[in-house]
Amino acid sequence: MFEEATVYSPVIRQENGTVSVTFAREHPGFSDADYQRHRARIAELALTYRPGDPVPEVDYTAEEVDLWRQVVGDLQDKHRRYAAAEFLDGSRRLDLPSDRLPQLREVSGRLRALTGFHFTPAAGIVGLRDFYGSLAEGRFQATQYIRHCSLPYFSPEPDMMHEVVGHGNALANGRLAALYRRVGQAACRAGSRKALEVLSRVFWFTLEYGLVRENGEPRVYGASLLSSVGELEQFRTAAEVRPLDVAAMARQSYTVENFQPVLFCAESFDQLEAFYDDFLPAVEAGEPALVGS
Repeated sequence: MFEEATVYSPVIRQENGTVSVTFAREHPGFSDADYQRHRARIAELALTYRPGDPVPEVDYTAEEVDLWRQVVGDLQDKHRRYAAAEFLDGSRRLDLPSDRLPQLREVSGRLRALTGFHFTPAAGIVGLRDFYGSLAEGRFQATQYIRHCSLPYFSPEPDMMHEVVGHGNALANGRLAALYRRVGQAACRAGSRKALEVLSRVFWFTLEYGLVRENGEPRVYGASLLSSVGELEQFRTAAEVRPLDVAAMARQSYTVENFQPVLFCAESFDQLEAFYDDFLPAVEAGEPALVGS
């Protein structure tokens, strides 16, 4: 979960070592004590993880397993209708189970064999340089919790469905994985904090919410869109679709709690790669023109 994605449920470790997760009043888990304790246990697993150790396994509830079956089954149907070819290729290669909730360790092993990427657990918010820097290493920091069962089709927080179904399937495709890695490498060399923030905004409007035109129609490759059943049903009619534009992305506001009102579409995957070819050197140079200043 990277810094700009959400500040919705911060993880707190008390002086006595106790871990808790703080939910906003609007969060569906705000009044669910069992869910809060469950989330805290999952967060503690991530906080005690050390690089190089096996990814810890989570004891998911029967209700969460049923939720995975329900949502992933629906998402797979939507992907066949709306997802871009590169994402569908990654999905076929990763071959996530829809009848059971896989462990992050299991998915990470499959992913490493395909493109060299792997998952490590994140308890909550990760700083920009830390999150993007890990991409340069072929490492994606992912949460392991599942969204609250009362809100199955949309989550303002990146949960296992977002991380594994959205980013995992994308990272199983060679072209998409290469873009993630290049973003990470540019972040490590970013010439200024402002350039890093613009990079994060462009990542949001491309690898999180990006569209690409195929056969005259916009198709989805962005992980956030592809992990939201509700938003996939509405993106063509409810969002304004604009061409790729760094300055416009840098100015465009967004919210994690609602569907995105503005999306950006590449004319082809080749154009998306060329867009990054032009943009990433400017990030590394820290050029003010990145934000039109």
